[in-house]
Amino acid sequence: MSEPGLKELAAHRRVKLGTLVAEFATPGIGHILKSAGCDFVFFDMEHSGFSLETVKSAIRYFEAADLPVMVRVPSQDYHFLARAMDMGAEGLIAPMVSTVEQAQHIINSMKYHPAGARGVALQIAHDRYRPGSVKEKFEAANQRSVFICLIETADGVKNIDGIAGLDGVDCLWVGHFDLSVSLGVPGDFAHPTFTTAMDKIVAAAKKHNKSLGRLVPSVQQGHDFYAQGFDFICYSGDVWVLHDAMADAVSKIRAGCE
Repeated sequence: MSEPGLKELAAHRRVKLGTLVAEFATPGIGHILKSAGCDFVFFDMEHSGFSLETVKSAIRYFEAADLPVMVRVPSQDYHFLARAMDMGAEGLIAPMVSTVEQAQHIINSMKYHPAGARGVALQIAHDRYRPGSVKEKFEAANQRSVFICLIETADGVKNIDGIAGLDGVDCLWVGHFDLSVSLGVPGDFAHPTFTTAMDKIVAAAKKHNKSLGRLVPSVQQGHDFYAQGFDFICYSGDVWVLHDAMADAVSKIRAGCE
C-alpha cells in the first residue's frame, strides 16, 4: 500500500515533516530522506539553479521512494508552472503571490479543464506514461495536484483572506525572510509588524481550513510553529544539514585530538 500523497497530507492538520532540497538532486536523495523519516520534500528551483530537466529526473527519485514532492518554480510564468506539473510535481509553489488574481493564475496554469486552462499533454511523466481516457486523466490530475501558496510580501498579507479563500489553494506557506524585507523589517522576526502579519496569515489559514507551512532552522522552532498552527514543518535544507552536522563533528574530533 502506497504512502499518502501530498493531497492527503494537506487535507489534515497533523504535523508533516520535510526538508528543502537545493543542491543534492542525486539518485539516492529520495530514499535517504524517506529513511530519515521525511513526509515530503520541498524541491527548490528558485534559488538552486536546477533546470526543468533536473526536476524531471529528481521527481523520479522521489517517486521511487514514495515521497511526495512540492516544487518551487522560479517565477509565476505559465511555462514554469505548467511544465513543472508535466514533469510530475504533486505540489507547486511560486514566489511572491500577492493578489487573488496571481493566485488564480497559478491555479489556472496547473489545473486541467474545467478547473483551469493548463495545456494538455497525456501519457507522459505526470501520469507515469499510462494510457487512459481524457476525462479520467483530467479528473485524476486535478485531484492529485496541490497548490502551496507562498506568502512573502506585504500585499500578500493584505490580501490574505481572499487568497486563502480561493478554491484550489491547499496550503499557505510563509516565506519569512522575503516577507520581513517586504514589511521593512529585514530579518527582524520579533518586530511587531512582522508578528502581526504572521498572526493574519495563521488566522486566514484557520478561517478557511487550509494547511500552513514554513521552513524552520531548528527543532525548537519546529515545535513552536506547530503550536502556532503550522502543520507543514520544513526543517532546514540539504546544504545546511550537511554543513552543520559536518562542522559539529569535525570541530569535536579536532578538539579531542589537540
